Amino acid sequence: MGVFEEKKETCGTICLKYLLFAFNFLFWLAGGVVMAVGVWTLVLKSDYISLLSSKTYAASAYILVLAGVIVMVTGVLGCCATFKEQKRLLRAYFILLLCIFLLEILAGVLAYIYYQQLNDELKQNLKKTMTEKYNQTNYEHITKAVDKLQQEFKCCGSNSSADWAESVYIRSGAKGRKVPDSCCKTITNMCGIRDHPSNIYKVEGGCITKLENFILDHLKIIGAVGVGIACVQIIGMVFTCCLYRNLKAEPY
Repeated sequence: MGVFEEKKETCGTICLKYLLFAFNFLFWLAGGVVMAVGVWTLVLKSDYISLLSSKTYAASAYILVLAGVIVMVTGVLGCCATFKEQKRLLRAYFILLLCIFLLEILAGVLAYIYYQQLNDELKQNLKKTMTEKYNQTNYEHITKAVDKLQQEFKCCGSNSSADWAESVYIRSGAKGRKVPDSCCKTITNMCGIRDHPSNIYKVEGGCITKLENFILDHLKIIGAVGVGIACVQIIGMVFTCCLYRNLKAEPY
Protein backbone atom coordinates (compact mmCIF):
# COMPACT_ATOMS: atom_id res chain seq x y z
CA MET A 1 0.00 0.00 0.00
CA GLY A 2 2.85 2.39 0.87
CA VAL A 3 4.51 1.69 -2.49
CA PHE A 4 1.23 2.46 -4.28
CA GLU A 5 0.88 5.78 -2.42
CA GLU A 6 4.49 6.69 -3.25
CA LYS A 7 3.93 5.97 -6.96
CA LYS A 8 0.69 7.90 -6.91
CA GLU A 9 2.42 10.92 -5.41
CA THR A 10 5.28 10.64 -7.91
CA CYS A 11 2.87 10.51 -10.88
CA GLY A 12 1.00 13.51 -9.49
CA THR A 13 4.25 15.42 -9.12
CA ILE A 14 5.31 14.60 -12.69
CA CYS A 15 1.98 15.85 -14.04
CA LEU A 16 2.28 19.04 -12.02
CA LYS A 17 5.83 19.56 -13.27
CA TYR A 18 4.79 19.38 -16.90
CA LEU A 19 1.72 21.53 -16.34
CA LEU A 20 3.85 24.14 -14.61
CA PHE A 21 6.48 23.96 -17.37
CA ALA A 22 3.79 24.53 -20.03
CA PHE A 23 2.41 27.41 -17.99
CA ASN A 24 5.86 28.99 -17.68
CA PHE A 25 6.46 28.82 -21.41
CA LEU A 26 3.14 30.56 -22.11
CA PHE A 27 3.84 32.94 -19.24
CA TRP A 28 7.21 33.86 -20.78
CA LEU A 29 5.50 34.63 -24.10
CA ALA A 30 2.87 36.69 -22.27
CA GLY A 31 5.68 38.67 -20.61
CA GLY A 32 6.96 39.61 -24.04
CA VAL A 33 3.48 40.81 -25.03
CA VAL A 34 3.10 42.86 -21.83
CA MET A 35 6.50 44.48 -22.29
CA ALA A 36 5.81 45.17 -25.99
CA VAL A 37 2.53 46.97 -25.16
CA GLY A 38 4.32 49.14 -22.59
CA VAL A 39 7.27 49.95 -24.86
CA TRP A 40 4.96 50.66 -27.81
CA THR A 41 2.96 53.12 -25.69
CA LEU A 42 6.08 54.91 -24.44
CA VAL A 43 8.08 55.01 -27.67
CA LEU A 44 5.54 55.50 -30.43
CA LYS A 45 3.06 57.58 -28.44
CA SER A 46 5.48 59.56 -26.26
CA ASP A 47 4.68 62.82 -28.09
CA TYR A 48 1.07 62.67 -26.92
CA ILE A 49 2.14 61.85 -23.36
CA SER A 50 3.91 65.23 -23.27
CA LEU A 51 0.54 66.96 -23.82
CA LEU A 52 -0.91 65.46 -20.62
CA SER A 53 -0.36 67.11 -17.27
CA SER A 54 -0.91 63.88 -15.34
CA LYS A 55 1.75 61.16 -15.43
CA THR A 56 -0.74 58.36 -14.73
CA TYR A 57 -0.92 57.27 -18.38
CA ALA A 58 2.87 57.05 -18.65
CA ALA A 59 3.11 55.37 -15.22
CA SER A 60 0.75 52.59 -16.34
CA ALA A 61 2.96 51.96 -19.38
CA TYR A 62 6.16 51.95 -17.30
CA ILE A 63 4.61 49.46 -14.88
CA LEU A 64 3.74 47.17 -17.80
CA VAL A 65 7.32 47.33 -19.13
CA LEU A 66 8.69 46.50 -15.68
CA ALA A 67 6.18 43.72 -15.18
CA GLY A 68 6.96 42.29 -18.64
CA VAL A 69 10.69 42.12 -17.91
CA ILE A 70 10.08 40.46 -14.54
CA VAL A 71 7.61 38.04 -16.14
CA MET A 72 10.19 36.86 -18.68
CA VAL A 73 12.87 36.40 -16.01
CA THR A 74 10.34 34.67 -13.78
CA GLY A 75 9.34 32.29 -16.56
CA VAL A 76 12.94 31.07 -16.86
CA LEU A 77 13.25 30.78 -13.07
CA GLY A 78 9.98 28.85 -12.97
CA CYS A 79 11.28 26.27 -15.46
CA CYS A 80 14.48 25.81 -13.43
CA ALA A 81 12.56 25.52 -10.17
CA THR A 82 10.14 23.01 -11.68
CA PHE A 83 12.70 20.57 -13.07
CA LYS A 84 15.25 20.88 -10.28
CA GLU A 85 12.47 20.33 -7.73
CA GLN A 86 14.04 22.75 -5.30
CA LYS A 87 11.60 24.17 -2.78
CA ARG A 88 13.73 27.28 -2.28
CA LEU A 89 13.50 28.13 -5.98
CA LEU A 90 9.78 27.41 -5.94
CA ARG A 91 9.33 29.83 -3.03
CA ALA A 92 11.26 32.54 -4.89
CA TYR A 93 9.22 31.83 -8.01
CA PHE A 94 5.93 32.11 -6.11
CA ILE A 95 6.99 35.42 -4.52
CA LEU A 96 7.91 36.84 -7.95
CA LEU A 97 4.57 35.69 -9.36
CA LEU A 98 2.82 37.46 -6.51
CA CYS A 99 4.83 40.68 -7.09
CA ILE A 100 4.03 40.64 -10.80
CA PHE A 101 0.38 39.97 -10.01
CA LEU A 102 0.27 43.06 -7.80
CA LEU A 103 2.16 45.19 -10.37
CA GLU A 104 -0.21 44.31 -13.17
CA ILE A 105 -3.28 44.80 -11.02
CA LEU A 106 -1.83 48.23 -10.14
CA ALA A 107 -1.36 49.05 -13.85
CA GLY A 108 -4.94 48.00 -14.53
CA VAL A 109 -6.29 50.06 -11.63
CA LEU A 110 -4.26 53.15 -12.67
CA ALA A 111 -5.54 52.81 -16.22
CA TYR A 112 -9.13 52.55 -14.95
CA ILE A 113 -8.77 55.57 -12.61
CA TYR A 114 -7.20 57.67 -15.35
CA TYR A 115 -9.93 56.53 -17.73
CA GLN A 116 -12.45 58.20 -15.40
CA GLN A 117 -10.59 61.52 -15.09
CA LEU A 118 -9.17 61.88 -18.61
CA ASN A 119 -11.95 64.05 -20.03
CA ASP A 120 -11.66 66.64 -17.23
CA GLU A 121 -7.87 66.77 -17.53
CA LEU A 122 -7.96 67.35 -21.27
CA LYS A 123 -10.61 70.07 -20.95
CA GLN A 124 -8.56 71.88 -18.32
CA ASN A 125 -5.08 71.52 -19.80
CA LEU A 126 -4.94 70.81 -23.53
CA LYS A 127 -6.09 74.25 -24.69
CA LYS A 128 -3.76 75.96 -22.22
CA THR A 129 -0.82 73.84 -23.35
CA MET A 130 -1.47 74.49 -27.02
CA THR A 131 -2.07 78.25 -26.74
CA GLU A 132 0.68 79.07 -24.21
CA LYS A 133 3.51 76.70 -25.16
CA TYR A 134 3.26 76.14 -28.91
CA ASN A 135 6.36 77.38 -30.75
CA GLN A 136 7.80 78.88 -27.57
CA THR A 137 11.39 78.61 -26.34
CA ASN A 138 12.17 75.39 -24.40
CA TYR A 139 8.88 73.82 -25.53
CA GLU A 140 10.03 72.31 -28.82
CA HIS A 141 8.69 68.88 -27.75
CA ILE A 142 5.23 70.43 -27.20
CA THR A 143 5.36 72.05 -30.65
CA LYS A 144 6.30 68.74 -32.25
CA ALA A 145 3.53 66.92 -30.35
CA VAL A 146 0.85 69.47 -31.32
CA ASP A 147 1.89 69.40 -34.99
CA LYS A 148 1.79 65.60 -34.98
CA LEU A 149 -1.58 65.60 -33.21
CA GLN A 150 -3.19 67.99 -35.71
CA GLN A 151 -1.83 66.16 -38.74
CA GLU A 152 -2.49 62.58 -37.59
CA PHE A 153 -6.02 63.28 -36.34
CA LYS A 154 -6.89 65.86 -39.00
CA CYS A 155 -7.95 68.48 -36.47
CA CYS A 156 -7.09 72.07 -35.56
CA GLY A 157 -7.04 73.59 -32.09
CA SER A 158 -8.16 72.09 -28.80
CA ASN A 159 -11.91 72.65 -29.17
CA SER A 160 -11.85 74.34 -32.58
CA SER A 161 -9.52 76.27 -34.87
CA ALA A 162 -10.76 79.48 -33.19
CA ASP A 163 -8.67 78.54 -30.12
CA TRP A 164 -5.53 79.59 -31.98
CA ALA A 165 -6.65 83.24 -31.93
CA GLU A 166 -5.79 83.18 -28.19
CA SER A 167 -2.35 81.62 -28.61
CA VAL A 168 0.90 83.39 -27.78
CA TYR A 169 2.32 82.22 -31.10
CA ILE A 170 -0.44 83.73 -33.27
CA ARG A 171 -0.71 86.92 -31.19
CA SER A 172 3.01 87.52 -31.48
CA GLY A 173 2.67 87.77 -35.24
CA ALA A 174 3.39 84.29 -36.62
CA LYS A 175 4.18 86.07 -39.90
CA GLY A 176 0.49 86.64 -40.55
CA ARG A 177 -0.67 83.07 -39.88
CA LYS A 178 -4.11 82.61 -38.34
CA VAL A 179 -3.35 78.99 -37.39
CA PRO A 180 -0.18 76.86 -37.42
CA ASP A 181 0.71 75.29 -40.75
CA SER A 182 0.04 71.84 -39.26
CA CYS A 183 -3.70 72.69 -39.34
CA CYS A 184 -3.61 72.68 -43.15
CA LYS A 185 -4.99 69.78 -45.17
CA THR A 186 -1.95 70.08 -47.43
CA ILE A 187 1.03 71.51 -45.59
CA THR A 188 3.03 74.19 -47.35
CA ASN A 189 5.03 77.04 -45.87
CA MET A 190 2.70 79.84 -44.65
CA CYS A 191 -0.44 77.88 -45.53
CA GLY A 192 -1.80 78.82 -42.08
CA ILE A 193 -2.50 82.37 -43.32
CA ARG A 194 -5.83 81.21 -44.74
CA ASP A 195 -8.19 79.56 -42.23
CA HIS A 196 -11.01 78.70 -44.63
CA PRO A 197 -12.53 75.19 -44.18
CA SER A 198 -11.30 74.26 -47.65
CA ASN A 199 -7.73 74.85 -46.46
CA ILE A 200 -7.62 73.75 -42.80
CA TYR A 201 -9.24 71.04 -40.69
CA LYS A 202 -12.38 72.39 -39.05
CA VAL A 203 -13.79 69.31 -37.36
CA GLU A 204 -16.44 69.35 -34.67
CA GLY A 205 -14.94 68.87 -31.21
CA GLY A 206 -11.43 69.82 -32.30
CA CYS A 207 -8.38 67.80 -31.30
CA ILE A 208 -9.54 67.23 -27.72
CA THR A 209 -12.18 64.70 -28.77
CA LYS A 210 -9.79 62.87 -31.11
CA LEU A 211 -7.01 62.68 -28.49
CA GLU A 212 -9.42 61.59 -25.78
CA ASN A 213 -10.78 58.72 -27.90
CA PHE A 214 -7.25 57.68 -28.85
CA ILE A 215 -6.01 57.58 -25.22
CA LEU A 216 -9.17 55.87 -23.96
CA ASP A 217 -8.67 53.08 -26.50
CA HIS A 218 -5.08 52.61 -25.34
CA LEU A 219 -6.04 52.72 -21.68
CA LYS A 220 -8.47 49.87 -22.37
CA ILE A 221 -5.61 47.88 -23.91
CA ILE A 222 -3.26 48.61 -20.98
CA GLY A 223 -5.94 47.75 -18.44
CA ALA A 224 -7.08 44.59 -20.22
CA VAL A 225 -3.51 43.30 -20.69
CA GLY A 226 -2.57 44.04 -17.08
CA VAL A 227 -5.66 42.48 -15.49
CA GLY A 228 -5.83 39.60 -18.00
CA ILE A 229 -2.25 38.43 -17.40
CA ALA A 230 -2.69 38.91 -13.65
CA CYS A 231 -5.68 36.56 -13.65
CA VAL A 232 -3.74 33.92 -15.59
CA GLN A 233 -1.00 34.12 -12.96
CA ILE A 234 -3.40 32.83 -10.33
CA ILE A 235 -3.30 29.47 -12.14
CA GLY A 236 0.49 29.49 -11.99
CA MET A 237 0.46 30.24 -8.27
CA VAL A 238 -1.99 27.37 -7.65
CA PHE A 239 0.22 24.94 -9.63
CA THR A 240 3.28 26.14 -7.72
CA CYS A 241 1.61 25.61 -4.34
CA CYS A 242 0.47 22.12 -5.33
CA LEU A 243 3.94 21.11 -6.55
CA TYR A 244 5.55 22.57 -3.42
CA ARG A 245 3.22 20.55 -1.17
CA ASN A 246 3.85 17.36 -3.15
CA LEU A 247 7.62 17.79 -2.90
CA LYS A 248 7.32 18.39 0.81
CA ALA A 249 5.36 15.19 1.25
CA GLU A 250 7.78 12.99 -0.69
CA PRO A 251 10.70 11.23 0.98
CA TYR A 252 14.24 12.50 0.34
